[in-house]
Amino acid sequence: MAFTDHEIAEAHEAARIGGDCDNLYKLGLIYSIGDTVDLIQAHMWFNLAAARGSDAAKECRRELADQMSKDDIATAQKRAREWLSIKHH
Repeated sequence: MAFTDHEIAEAHEAARIGGDCDNLYKLGLIYSIGDTVDLIQAHMWFNLAAARGSDAAKECRRELADQMSKDDIATAQKRAREWLSIKHH
């Protein structure tokens, strides 16, 4: 499943405005598959979605963590905390 640039931009905008778990989860999917693979970004978005109650995001985050170094996981967690502190209190 590949996402268009338009879908990616829409998901980012929706997460910025509302930050609901569905859009955060979608961003995790966008960065974990297709042409946009970035495991740190994917983990960050899944982490944020999981924190807002998404069980699917919790599972995806766990699966990604198995493929990542501890440093990469720490970076993803740091970015999630920064996103929360800057964008959504």
